[in-house]
Amino acid sequence: MASTVSDRPGYGQLLRTPGAWTFLLPGFAARQPFAMLTISIVLLVQHTTGSYGSAGAVAAVSGVSMALFAPQTGRLADRFGQRAVLLPGVLVHAVSVVTLTALALAHAPLWALFLAAVPTGASIPQIGPMVRARWAARLGATEGRPASPLMATAAAFESVTDEFTFVIGPVLATALCTGVHPAAGLIAEAGLTLAGGVLFAARRSTEPAVRGTVATAGPHRSALSVPGVRVLAVTFLGIGAVFGGMQVSLTAFSEEVGRPGVNGVLYGVFAAGNMLAGIACGAIAWKSSPRRRLIVGYVALTLTASGLWAVHSVPLLAGLGLLVGLCIAPALISGYTLVEALVPASARTEAFTWLTGAVALGQAVAVTVAGQLADAHGASTGFLVPLAGTAMALATLLTLRSRLAPRYRGRTVARGIGHREPVTVD
Repeated sequence: MASTVSDRPGYGQLLRTPGAWTFLLPGFAARQPFAMLTISIVLLVQHTTGSYGSAGAVAAVSGVSMALFAPQTGRLADRFGQRAVLLPGVLVHAVSVVTLTALALAHAPLWALFLAAVPTGASIPQIGPMVRARWAARLGATEGRPASPLMATAAAFESVTDEFTFVIGPVLATALCTGVHPAAGLIAEAGLTLAGGVLFAARRSTEPAVRGTVATAGPHRSALSVPGVRVLAVTFLGIGAVFGGMQVSLTAFSEEVGRPGVNGVLYGVFAAGNMLAGIACGAIAWKSSPRRRLIVGYVALTLTASGLWAVHSVPLLAGLGLLVGLCIAPALISGYTLVEALVPASARTEAFTWLTGAVALGQAVAVTVAGQLADAHGASTGFLVPLAGTAMALATLLTLRSRLAPRYRGRTVARGIGHREPVTVD
């Protein structure tokens, strides 16, 4: 049942939601490795092959595999429960990562690394969407009860949590790969995923009810059948392009200037900007709708990404990376907030995984393209990838923005902290 909230709910009230801490702490531990995976693959494969292009391609296969399988994982979690999907998934992931690591260290051919990367990406546990689904189950609308205005706060909180992992994860992975052993990042990722996933799955009291196919709801429909979800998925491809392009290009830039250790710091500054913006978004009483905030945030993201390719000093790149990070959180939070109004509860986890998968797919393509560009023309050209990805996604968003109008009957959409807007549906 949703908590009673004041006219200006915030993080304090959100964290007092009954049962919240029972899934937040293990959820944070379980999602931490996700931020380590791509950069750990890039650093290990680049070390064993000497090519950023090959490293990016292997990481890209993992990302594409995740993007293809994540929505199916979300759909299964909606129908059979999170625990039933998560426990076998983390076991498969740990075995797959160890296999990929062993093949890379054995200098196996590239096709073998590609094969190992497929189950590695497909089995990535979808902890973020599962946590968001738990928040929605505690705070979201049901028949006869509107959504709590804390839903927007929860979306902001989850964005902050995600980005905090992207502050810690790449820095930790880089430190392990450069200071301990090139394979240490992947081994740590596998161990943390297994331990964190088991702990999260054990918290059954806050797990959303299994809905499956019920007579009153009709046949189960994919969340992707909702036009607004498709628009958001394309939009999130651009955000993935920023993440992937930045990871590879910052790594190549650090090597190019002879300071490989600064890579984790640069990416950490970029992610810190995202985290700080997420904190601010959750603390502001917004008067504009999530759709408008999404558009404004995306315009700002495209503009800031446009200058990355021209920067050639570490301090300037850190500063611009911070600005790019500041522009990501508003777009992410607005997109996730819109899902609650666009999709019925029976497909909520799946909808969140479509967006997460879109980010992974955009990241995978960006990692590949940026790696090829960095190999052929230098690190600066890799920074053109975030610009191209965000510009194309922005064009799609502006053209199809009308499809983001909330349409799920009986909902009340949180427009901002302490402000609710009744939705009129057809």
